[in-house]
Amino acid sequence: MTTRSTPHAPPPAAAAAAAPQPRTGQAPAPLDRAAFRERFLQDFQDPRFASEAADAIDRIEAIAWRNYDEGRKAPRTRKAGPGHADPDYDLSVDWIEAKERIDAARTRWADPASPPRALLVCGSARNDGTCPGEISKSWRLLHAAREALADAGVEVDTLDLSRVTSDYGRHIHPCKGCVSTAMPLCHFPCSCYPNHAMRQTGDWMNEIYERWTAAHGVMILTPVYWYQAPSPLKLMIDRLVCTDGGNPDPTSTHGKKAAEAKALELAGWDYPKHLAGRAYALAVHGDVAGIESTRRGLSDWLDWMGLIDAGPAARLDRYIGYYESYADSHAALDRDTAVQDEVRGAAQALAVAITALRAGRLVQPDAGVRRPRPK
Repeated sequence: MTTRSTPHAPPPAAAAAAAPQPRTGQAPAPLDRAAFRERFLQDFQDPRFASEAADAIDRIEAIAWRNYDEGRKAPRTRKAGPGHADPDYDLSVDWIEAKERIDAARTRWADPASPPRALLVCGSARNDGTCPGEISKSWRLLHAAREALADAGVEVDTLDLSRVTSDYGRHIHPCKGCVSTAMPLCHFPCSCYPNHAMRQTGDWMNEIYERWTAAHGVMILTPVYWYQAPSPLKLMIDRLVCTDGGNPDPTSTHGKKAAEAKALELAGWDYPKHLAGRAYALAVHGDVAGIESTRRGLSDWLDWMGLIDAGPAARLDRYIGYYESYADSHAALDRDTAVQDEVRGAAQALAVAITALRAGRLVQPDAGVRRPRPK
């Protein structure tokens, strides 16, 4: 199942009142005027800004303060319209446009006449356009996978998550954990961003949702950072939570009305799996420890979302330059032709799985098993 056919109606007022009430008291008090100004001006500490008239920056700061003070999250809205639980709700234009692109991507994905597509994800935070001054080994392995997929006739989309460290103004903002309050409060696509009042803009995820949706298969290539996935990869993973059970109609909760979302979930929620039915492959590498646990965590996550692994050869965890110096790590990869071939093999397995999935020859073995505890 990729999405619900009809939106959930908003819960009656009585049902919302009877639902567990949100617990509050953790968030700090809003900034006062002076504290806001001090924080706002941190972006203008470069002496070059001193040549600009002080009143120009003051005018911009005054507008930003007004937006913050009024909680002006989504300044561009329009009526949700037909097909939504509340057609008269003022829905964010950013959200509407993202949803339209995702729906178009889903149509391409479902079209049997469309070419097979794979999304290759580089999970490393390192590239040569920022402080490390050097490309990542994951990037090199990604290109080996890309060549193998292209040779198999698969279109490839490359998602390099290191760009959050090197591109101006590019962000994957953190997940705010709406799902833990109630699943229907977690909208697909995510409606937490942009939040102009909090200067939480430039979010990359709307584009990333679209690219995952369009792919017939996904391959993640990543190093291990301190026994875990690198932070750009983890940011993306957390924000993909809305693709597994998320609510495709923010009007059903009137935006972020937690009590309404609780009532809606308790009335019965179907936890739609928006990315189910795609194949996946993994290549996790490290130099000391953590490769098996990281690969296992990624596999479990993708399995949970309803993706289908492309076989044992497509689930790699390998050491490159085990306990050797970081300075020689690329030379260690040069020498390790076996791991390069294994990555190509994983990509080949993914290509086979994509073809079999689209032909109906590969199905999830437990697809017909009823889940006694859906979530």
